[in-house]
Amino acid sequence: MTKAKNYRLADFNEIAGTPCPCGTAKRAFVAPDNSVASMHVVEISETSRVHYHKKMTEIYYVLEGEGYFELDGESVPVSSGSAVLIKPGCRHRAVGTLKIINVPVPSFDEEDEWFDD
Repeated sequence: MTKAKNYRLADFNEIAGTPCPCGTAKRAFVAPDNSVASMHVVEISETSRVHYHKKMTEIYYVLEGEGYFELDGESVPVSSGSAVLIKPGCRHRAVGTLKIINVPVPSFDEEDEWFDD
């Protein structure tokens, strides 16, 4: 009997990008048997859309670039090293030439992406 490993490893160099409201996301640890959290590396696009989540809290960390986060209509300047915790219900998007890490808690669920328009 093989014992299941008590960890998971992801190589973002091997993960394909997926279109998302913010741009293109490489998503790790999104699996039916993991509801705790996931991790995404996101390249922000010029056409990022304001959206919100009813259940997920997200933590954004800026790896590269500068721009701003639009959070409930407020523009908050960000650059490499900035981080923000986004609670459920907060309308948000990232704007600028940015590469971010996004940690959704609980793990990402595409059914929990909502738009006002």
